[in-house]
Amino acid sequence: MMQTPIYRTLLITTAAVSLLLGGCTQEQQNKIGRNIQNWTGTNGVVEFYAGDKVVRRFLEVDKLSTAMGTDDNQARPYRFGYGVMDENLNMKVDEGEKKVYFEVSDYSSNYLFFENPR
Repeated sequence: MMQTPIYRTLLITTAAVSLLLGGCTQEQQNKIGRNIQNWTGTNGVVEFYAGDKVVRRFLEVDKLSTAMGTDDNQARPYRFGYGVMDENLNMKVDEGEKKVYFEVSDYSSNYLFFENPR
């Protein structure tokens, strides 16, 4: 099999990344994964429930971020994100539905964040 320069570069890069990640702790690997995901983006959905009923949904959410204090750089007890509010809960962005900012309390367990399967 003839090895092209691109193939060799890809092979060397893959080996280097494997060695680099092998020396990282699990937390460091998770941070790297989150950074890659933040860079590439996701098509996330956040749903809020009242009992077993969906009462609010946000589409095209790329991530939920932990709020950090300005002066002390400590994590705050809420997450925030941006997404299109799915006002009619039909799992698609309709005309007039806009991207908005939202917050989720850490004390709340009535929400679900997942990648849109569509």
